[in-house]
Amino acid sequence: MSDSPPIPDLDLSFLYEIADGSDEFIVESIDMLLQQAPEFLQNINQSIIARDWVTAAGVAHKLKPSMGFFGMLVSQELLQQIEILCKEGGQEPDQISAKFTQAKEIIETNLAALVLIRDEKKASL
Repeated sequence: MSDSPPIPDLDLSFLYEIADGSDEFIVESIDMLLQQAPEFLQNINQSIIARDWVTAAGVAHKLKPSMGFFGMLVSQELLQQIEILCKEGGQEPDQISAKFTQAKEIIETNLAALVLIRDEKKASL
């Protein structure tokens, strides 16, 4: 067991299962998330700042399935909560911001870990 803390909220078993041994599929899937997630996070953040709850809810909804695909269930749940709170009209903006900050931190940590995993898989192609 290593001394480094475990990566929070990242379980790639589903990805590896559907990849069926294809490192190329894993690399492509990770690349897609690395491209989309930062953009979605930025859109959610801007929407929260602008108090555009409809857009924030819509973008959180779009990002949610990817979290499940990569076994990021805590992030997926936080995005679900953000989506619901935004759909309710953003009546609790501080709670929305806090949940988003938490989700963003976890997702960005996982994206950094996925870069390393992707690069390792690319090297074996």
